[in-house]
Formats: sequence, C-alpha cells, structure tokens
Amino acid sequence: MCSHQPPCPTAESPHHHTAAVVTAHPEQGWSLLCNGTIVFDDTGELLPDGRVVDPHRTTAGV
Repeated sequence: MCSHQPPCPTAESPHHHTAAVVTAHPEQGWSLLCNGTIVFDDTGELLPDGRVVDPHRTTAGV
C-alpha cells in the first residue's frame, strides 16, 4: 500500500505505528496509516489482518 521512499514500516514491523497517515478522523478518534493499520486516540490499534493491539498508554499518578 505504501509508495513512499523510503517505504513506511509494514504492519508486521515493531515500528508499524510510525507509518504515514493516509486519512485522519480526529472527530471520531482514529487514523488510517499507509500500511493498513488503524490507530486510535486511546493508543489501541487494529492491524490489517484483523488483530487488535490493546491501548498501551500510561496513566499519570497510578
């Protein structure tokens, strides 16, 4: 899906979340990356193969 040079990391890469944003919907809380990953404002992710990555942000003061 990515046509950037150098290409963005694939969805299988440990750094997949650094791929370029193709479309952003901040009013809905998500963005589509060029590697097919959907990232959510709560730091959760939906990978192109349907796997879910749970939110991983830290909470302050806990």
